[in-house]
Amino acid sequence: MAHSYLLEIGLEEIPAHVVTPSIEQLKKRVTDFLNEERIEFTAIKPFSTPRRLTILITGLADRQADEEQEVKGPAKKIALDKEGNWSKAAIGFTRGQGVTTDDITFKELKGTEYVYVTKKTVGQSVTDVLPKIKNVVEKMTFPTMMKWATYSFKYIRPIRWIVSLLDDQVIPFSILDVTASNISQGHRFLGKPVTINNAQDYEKQLKSVFVLADATKRKQLIKDQINKIAADQNWNIEVDADLLEEVNNLVEWPTAFSGHFDEKYLEIPEEVLITSMRDHQRFFYARNKAGQLLPNFISVRNGNKDHLENVIRGNEKVLTARLEDAAFFYHEDQKHSIDYYVEKLKKVSFHDKIGSMYEKMQRVQIIAQELGKYVGLTEQELADVKRASEIYKFDLVTGMVGEFPELQGVMGEKYALLENEHPAVATAIREHYMPVSADGALPATKVGAVLAIADKFDDIGSFFAVDLIPTGSNDPYALRRQALGIVRITRDQNWHFPMQSLQKQFLQDLHDQKATFDLDFTHHATDVRDFMKDRVRQWFSNKNARYDIVEAVTKGSNSDILNMLDAAKVLETHKNDTDFKENIEALTRVLRISDKADLSSQNLIVDPSLFENESEKQLFDAVETVRKMASDRTLNENFQALQSLRPLIEAYFDQTMIMVDDKAVRENRLKQLTILARLIFSIGNLNELIVK
Repeated sequence: MAHSYLLEIGLEEIPAHVVTPSIEQLKKRVTDFLNEERIEFTAIKPFSTPRRLTILITGLADRQADEEQEVKGPAKKIALDKEGNWSKAAIGFTRGQGVTTDDITFKELKGTEYVYVTKKTVGQSVTDVLPKIKNVVEKMTFPTMMKWATYSFKYIRPIRWIVSLLDDQVIPFSILDVTASNISQGHRFLGKPVTINNAQDYEKQLKSVFVLADATKRKQLIKDQINKIAADQNWNIEVDADLLEEVNNLVEWPTAFSGHFDEKYLEIPEEVLITSMRDHQRFFYARNKAGQLLPNFISVRNGNKDHLENVIRGNEKVLTARLEDAAFFYHEDQKHSIDYYVEKLKKVSFHDKIGSMYEKMQRVQIIAQELGKYVGLTEQELADVKRASEIYKFDLVTGMVGEFPELQGVMGEKYALLENEHPAVATAIREHYMPVSADGALPATKVGAVLAIADKFDDIGSFFAVDLIPTGSNDPYALRRQALGIVRITRDQNWHFPMQSLQKQFLQDLHDQKATFDLDFTHHATDVRDFMKDRVRQWFSNKNARYDIVEAVTKGSNSDILNMLDAAKVLETHKNDTDFKENIEALTRVLRISDKADLSSQNLIVDPSLFENESEKQLFDAVETVRKMASDRTLNENFQALQSLRPLIEAYFDQTMIMVDDKAVRENRLKQLTILARLIFSIGNLNELIVK
């Protein structure tokens, strides 16, 4: 007979952002529990609200499946005595497994025979197993945990009730002072306690006490209500998915309503209005059919329509107070010039070990100019980069950003335009924060992209210079995100970014212009490059690239981010070529042998007069041709040129002994191979490739 089992954990209100991952975690943990306990089931349906995490299991088996397990015992020579009788060891082993010596069989394992028995375990009734689900509930983890009363037990919020119901039978267990029963709680204000008669009646009975327990249905209802109001008012409402998810996890009985604010506030930049409505009040903002922001919003109440007019007035009052603050700061900020705010940055600490925000901006000016020249910006773009880097953090000390920190950059752009700065400068001020997440939007302009890279590179270099380096999962200054942002921007702009040479140039410029401010940027210069390479690996990981290809291109001699990304693409393109394995084996043979030479400090000039066979000359001529043309070819063309050397490499090794006694000849041959190895390493360390 198939059963249904209901488990509901009743809690104080859970933070909205925790509800969905928590119910997903509970579902997975219960699934794993049932599989481990050998209890078959058909499906698990999750329910969730701010006050409950619930799963309904259907098609649950009567009992655990019986289990047969083959168990290995002592060796045969130990299990039998000299007369062929069972030893105490054999008898004790079988007794421990719940069988007799009649059940023993022998099997050979690695040349030795051992005792084996088949242990049979009869499955328990589901009513005996389900109380152990208490352990599943107790072992759940959350981003933040709390204790309550005098208990040491921690959970996301205090547990107030538990429903544990197999069909219509309570499955008892207790957590702290809460004992499982069949009594749930309705909506905090509209509902009342409700007795769940049967597990299958859960959703219907919760609805009778003003709780829509199915999060998917509740979300759709909210969306439908919003769309109806919008249609009735002829508004366009962008139902933001993240906001809808948050609102859904704040209510149990949703009722959408519309509100209004004074049109005078529309003079404020709409980003401020949207931030106030969406991020601070969790309102959905409205536009007309032409796309213009309207002085209207839609919100969702956790309750019914009773006294809704009071709720509307209250929400309007709260929003108006926030908009009044915004209007005040907007007008006050414009009473001062950008230069006034830049001067104030001299007293704003970037970090107490690094210096002021003003000093950071001075470093970024130097880095941005050097980078702008390297990537080929026009004279106008370089001028825009220069001006943007001189002022780009000024909005941090404005009243508006002080009140709305999430508008940093956005208000900088708005105020810069009001001060008649060049539009490209204003845009760069906003774009330099991009991307704000691992997959966030990237700067659309070259000026913004250069400023974003320069700012991020200074962040990384500065924190490394004072030994504030990310370790493990600890990255309080988001340096990994900053570095990944550099990787993504350079890829998006198709800019080369040779880390070693650019870093050296940046540091030289900072030193020459006395802008290091007592920071030793050379101290961890190598660590910074390794850190950047790790972010290249992360970029590949996000693209599900082959691990061995990633290791090959990041362990080569090329520190150019774009070249590493392109080299991986080249190897990915050719990995299925019919001769790929043979070509790679020939090239890696060169790498392995050249690795034995210590020629790093020597001038690698090959003397053809020391050649002793034709294969040396042929390989030398071919490699010289590849080397001279390398700078004019794409990475793909260079790789194909290297692959074409395979017959010459094979002939060379067939006819040439490298490690001969004659030192001059030996070193000449090692130089020849080292030159070729360096060309190969410009693609990557092909030794890392797995070829079959």
